[in-house]
Amino acid sequence: MRCRVLDAGGCVLQTVNAVLAVALVALCGTVAPLAQQRYVPAEIEAGGRLFQSSCTGCHGPEGDWVASVNFSKGQFRRSTSDDDLVRVIMRGIPNTPMPPSNFSDGQAATIVAYVRSLANTAGGSVPGDAVRGKAVFEGKGQCLTCHSVSGIGSRIGPALTEVGAFRPGVELQRSLLDPDADIRPENRAVRVVPREGAAITGRLLNQDTFTLQLLDGNERLLLFEKANLREYTVLKNSPMPSYRDKLNAQELADVVSYLASLRGRP
Repeated sequence: MRCRVLDAGGCVLQTVNAVLAVALVALCGTVAPLAQQRYVPAEIEAGGRLFQSSCTGCHGPEGDWVASVNFSKGQFRRSTSDDDLVRVIMRGIPNTPMPPSNFSDGQAATIVAYVRSLANTAGGSVPGDAVRGKAVFEGKGQCLTCHSVSGIGSRIGPALTEVGAFRPGVELQRSLLDPDADIRPENRAVRVVPREGAAITGRLLNQDTFTLQLLDGNERLLLFEKANLREYTVLKNSPMPSYRDKLNAQELADVVSYLASLRGRP
């Protein structure tokens, strides 16, 4: 029996579950699925990075691109337990497009943690409408003042033309409600203070040992030599405002649905 320590007493809990399963066999003749393991946020976050880099091409960001499989709804074609899912990830499925992987047992387990989290966070959400969401995005939300879609809008913030192809709905919603919670490295803002002149804040585009490149609030592309700066700081907070008190539940669901539909040109 594979046992991974999740918290104090975790191994004991799994052993008890195994004993209970044997007892059920004796009583009923069938084995009920064991309870899912509990995962800490760090495991889910690590699994999300692996899933997005290696799995979304076939499964999609929501895990619903393969027929009869929908991770957001907890639907799996062949597996039920976490251990089954780990084996499928590592060994693949013969005679199907699902190949074996080079992930370690621990890496595969974090992917399972992330996949389970998709189903746990999807329940109870308000169904959204992409058409209404587009109207809120361009109107009440004023999102085009910072972002662009298919070349329309501003370049101050990241382009969203393909955001639905690699970010699941739960992440899109979190970025709208709590923009500071999950800032991707490529979306960081930076504040620079030249030796002569006022401080400038903008979106960090690139930097190396000697130079730093950013896009300021007027969409100007600026290049600085670090030797000519008094200081420069990569900001921990996002310049994007929270929409928690600006959009109601339905409007929020509609905008998330619209963003999820943005997957670039066919």
